[in-house]
This record gives sequence, structure tokens and C-alpha cells, in this order.
Amino acid sequence: QVQLVESGGGLVQSGGSLRLDCAASGRAFSSDVAAWFRQAPGKEFEFVAAINWNSANTNYADAVKGRFTISRDNAKKKVYLQMDSLKPEDTAVYYCAARASAVEKTVPDDYDYWGQGTQVTVSS
Repeated sequence: QVQLVESGGGLVQSGGSLRLDCAASGRAFSSDVAAWFRQAPGKEFEFVAAINWNSANTNYADAVKGRFTISRDNAKKKVYLQMDSLKPEDTAVYYCAARASAVEKTVPDDYDYWGQGTQVTVSS
């Protein structure tokens, strides 16, 4: 089992930045793919970004490409999402997820472990 806890959400003005942290505990996490998803009110889960175990491969949704950066520190068992140039449409609850596999996926059902989510609100 892997437990995931997100932090770092909050309220920011359009054009601002936030960094989300995801702390993992439980079994070894270093070989898992990690990802961030988000869900805005009334909308479905949306893939944001994923990173493989050694940070060699990353994958981003078109909506965040060039503005968001996913990274990880396996020694600290943490995954990060640096969000720059934030827009009001980035407002959502952001979730950290992990899957016990070496292959990145963009579908929520492919992930085994989830955090409780952290709210990000971007004001215009």
C-alpha cells in the first residue's frame, strides 16, 4: 500500500505560481509512476501530468504544457507540481496518484493509489 498526501494548494491571482507537494508513505514508491490529476466543479477528472520512476519521462496535458512542471525526489518520497502562469481555468481540486508500473498512463482508472486532494483557486 502507498499513502499519498497533497499539500500546497491555495488562492492565487491569475498569472501567479503555486507548487503542490505530494508525500508518499508505506511501501517503496521509487519504482512507481506518479501523476497529477484535477477535477473542476461539475467536470470530470482531468489528467495533468505524469512522471516515470527515474524522472526520465514526463507527460503533460496540452492545457498545461509549458506552464506546469512535474518532478520527483525518490529519496524524500515526494512528487511536485510547479504551476506557473496560472489561469482561472486551472481552478480545481488537484490529486496526486501513483501506479505500481513503469508505464505512464493518462486515465484515472489506471492508477492504484490516490491522495485526498488539495484545492487550487485562481482568481481573475
